[in-house]
Amino acid sequence: MSSGQRCNITVLISGGGTNLQALIDAARSPVNPYRVAHVISDKPEAYGLTRAKDAGIDTTVVARHKGEDRSVFDARLADAVDTTGADLVILAGFMRIIGGRLVSDYAGRMLNIHPALLPLYKGLHTHQRCLDAGDLVHGTTVHFVTAELDDGPSVLQAELDVQVDDTVDSLNTRVQALEHQIYPMAARWFAEGRLQLDGAVVRLDGVALKRPVRVTADSLVA
Repeated sequence: MSSGQRCNITVLISGGGTNLQALIDAARSPVNPYRVAHVISDKPEAYGLTRAKDAGIDTTVVARHKGEDRSVFDARLADAVDTTGADLVILAGFMRIIGGRLVSDYAGRMLNIHPALLPLYKGLHTHQRCLDAGDLVHGTTVHFVTAELDDGPSVLQAELDVQVDDTVDSLNTRVQALEHQIYPMAARWFAEGRLQLDGAVVRLDGVALKRPVRVTADSLVA
């Protein structure tokens, strides 16, 4: 990016796109250092595509064909991302494991958000697993993407207290509310040049993070 140019973000989705909407809303501020330039979905019916079109954002569908080898799909997806001129790639509910050239070419320039306090509960059903374990604290994590599922270096986490009457649905709602605040925050850090991945080390304002930045639900209340 040249000086003064907004960071171009390409967002990958598979579904409703609530985190995409949070990024779009944040980008409307004239002082925001990034713009959502393109949205790619592997599902043509994903409602997030409608959100993007309503905001005037270009969209592309890259669906995996029946019987298609994963490596072929990965290559088509990487080609599609390349054409968008992305400075940063953000996964926002993209329900496929990213692999191949896309991961290597965008190393240090790809973020994901996971509904758990990593390294806890990688993979699916995080809220149920939290409840089953009797955890008192739960949350969400923004991390850089690597070839291993939900294993890239963590950047930012938001936590909340688990209530005695919490269910999977209530936890999902509460955790999503945190995601909608911290994902634009992490994107802004990257766009401002404050956030970098140096090998396996996350640096914020030039300082190596020994652990991800942790915020609480209370501290995020507007």
